[in-house]
Amino acid sequence: MEKSSTGLDENVAGLLCYVLGWISGLVFILIEQESKFVRYHAMQSIYIFGTITVVAVVLGWIPIIGAVIATIVWLIGVALWIFLMIRAYQGAKPKVLWAGDRAEKWVQKKGD
Repeated sequence: MEKSSTGLDENVAGLLCYVLGWISGLVFILIEQESKFVRYHAMQSIYIFGTITVVAVVLGWIPIIGAVIATIVWLIGVALWIFLMIRAYQGAKPKVLWAGDRAEKWVQKKGD
């Protein structure tokens, strides 16, 4: 893999975009200027884990059933988190439902 503008290999930077969820995605969106691969993973991380965070907070206000649904969302989020880190490290760009398409469009738009 090539180096990103951060000095890291693109696959390592892509993995790091997911490590702290939307927070690390935001950091990499702000510091990465060149690599579309890294910017894609950063935006996808922001979309996916930002949404999961908002959903978990909203569900936290609903007694019992909210806690059950929030737990399911959290478990899906953990599985997705691990999967995305592994695939980014392997140099892949998996598209997760709507988030992958939006991230791809955002990266292409910013690259023009």
